[in-house]
Amino acid sequence: MSAESEAAAAVASAGRRSIVVGYDESPGSEQALRWAVEEARLRQLPLVVCHVWHWPYPRRPVVREVLAQVEGIATAVVEEGVRHARELAPLVDVRPLLGRGVASAVLLQAVRDAELAVLGSRGQGGFEELRVGSAAVQVPAHSVRPVVIVGPDGVPVPEGVAQIVVGADGSPAGQAALDFAFEEAELRGGAVRAVCCWQDAGDLTGQDGLPFVDRRQMRVNAEAGFREAVSSLIRRHPAVPVTTEFIVGRPERAVIDAARDATLLVLGSHGVGSTPTMLVGPVTQTALLEAACPVAVTPPPG
Repeated sequence: MSAESEAAAAVASAGRRSIVVGYDESPGSEQALRWAVEEARLRQLPLVVCHVWHWPYPRRPVVREVLAQVEGIATAVVEEGVRHARELAPLVDVRPLLGRGVASAVLLQAVRDAELAVLGSRGQGGFEELRVGSAAVQVPAHSVRPVVIVGPDGVPVPEGVAQIVVGADGSPAGQAALDFAFEEAELRGGAVRAVCCWQDAGDLTGQDGLPFVDRRQMRVNAEAGFREAVSSLIRRHPAVPVTTEFIVGRPERAVIDAARDATLLVLGSHGVGSTPTMLVGPVTQTALLEAACPVAVTPPPG
């Protein structure tokens, strides 16, 4: 059985959908573990602590004892993650998952049958100035479930209730982001701040106007669609306080500024402006690099 298949089987053995957290003892993974424990507690789901290891050279060592020693170190890492999680929340069902291979591939397979995944923004690899590691981009880009990326600084502590900021742009992944934001706010007794950014097509082309296009009506329609999408979720989550903002300007800067003191920023993986060659959309990519709070990335439905 491959490492990916073992990961899927381990998560499925939890019975109910679980929360999967990637753990490698890095500062980011320690903060991710804290977020994941709280997520599992709030959702009353099992927590799967996943650590992935591999032999770091193209050829395997000749002596099996050397390979066993490396696996033993990896086992100790995942056991430490499980122990820490149980200390943080004794009532949460915590289980280990030791995978072998490429970390992003194992995590992607594990999260297929999970509720969501939580990862640190970068792990033990890479160089000191690296802000976002490969798994923190690859997993949200290809996951079929939401993925929360938590930086090494952890979660800001805003005054009052938890603040969930969500960027909405009318795309399928953006609609999933709205759904997830309201769900998180309800779980945490928090509030939603929904932000939609409008960039005039004339501004994008550098022209005074586009032929046969009523730019004013396009903006009116976009704002009406945004407010209706939020209204439908307000009807489903009447206890969640909501504010909406329809902003004219660059969405990358608007969502980063809006989430400066947020508990969580929620974005779709591929929104308006994405191209097939992009791992994630430009707004989400900027947020993963610059956001001061954890970023949840939601895939399009289906």
